Amino acid sequence: MNQHIIKGLTLLALTTGLATAQAFDLGQELRNAAKELQQPGGGSLGGYSEQEEVAIGRQIAGNLLGAAPLVKDAKLQKYVNTVGRWVATQSERPDLAWHFGVIESNDINAFAAPGGYIFVTRGLYRQLTSESELAGVLAHEIGHVIKKHHLKILQQSRMVDLGGKLLAKQTGGNDNIGKLIGSGAEIVSRSLDKGAEFEADRIGVVLAARAGYDAYGLPSVLEKIGHTSAQDDSVALLFKTHPHPDERLSKLGDAMDSRFDGLNGQTAEKRLYRVK
Repeated sequence: MNQHIIKGLTLLALTTGLATAQAFDLGQELRNAAKELQQPGGGSLGGYSEQEEVAIGRQIAGNLLGAAPLVKDAKLQKYVNTVGRWVATQSERPDLAWHFGVIESNDINAFAAPGGYIFVTRGLYRQLTSESELAGVLAHEIGHVIKKHHLKILQQSRMVDLGGKLLAKQTGGNDNIGKLIGSGAEIVSRSLDKGAEFEADRIGVVLAARAGYDAYGLPSVLEKIGHTSAQDDSVALLFKTHPHPDERLSKLGDAMDSRFDGLNGQTAEKRLYRVK
């Protein structure tokens, strides 16, 4: 892993207390849940090499940022990356070059692209009241990446057929990829099937808890969004591309049951960076 990232994660663990013994002593049921939810997918990355996956994700992320740039707040972006990378270390792919950002959009939504590119909208970020809620949202998106949900969409729709050849070393390889995948914003906002969303929710809860956060951060965000009127334009895209938050809460509640009740994860309200 990049030494700068290691140093940053070590500093985070030491200064915020996330790497407490309790964060990694989650009880047998949580360990079982983590084992079940994070089994490696055979290393095939959905049929693509990691190099191909990252190249696809980089192109998608670039297209998305062309439509909605990052919020111009360096401290905010650094903070979100620190939290996101710490949570990502709890996954089966800790060494992936993870990138996190808050994009300039009043919509309430979050996106993941292959290769570890994850974005939260300013609109959603403003809804958050604790660092554990941020961790839960990012962990959900991390779940999409480690389970290769968007790569599977690309395969199933035959939008991309790299076949291991388009990433040849010659100049212009990424241009070929760009022509094939088209609009990055379209792909990351494309509706995943309900099973993928429910799976990412379950993974998100486990990853956040393993990172030392309150396991109920993500459910808290879903509850807030669920109270937003469907007539509110800010949630129009979210409601279009995801199951309704109430349905996700119901499924997640059934999966979590009382397994996480004995954990004393941090909510860390005071640590949440407030956007200007």
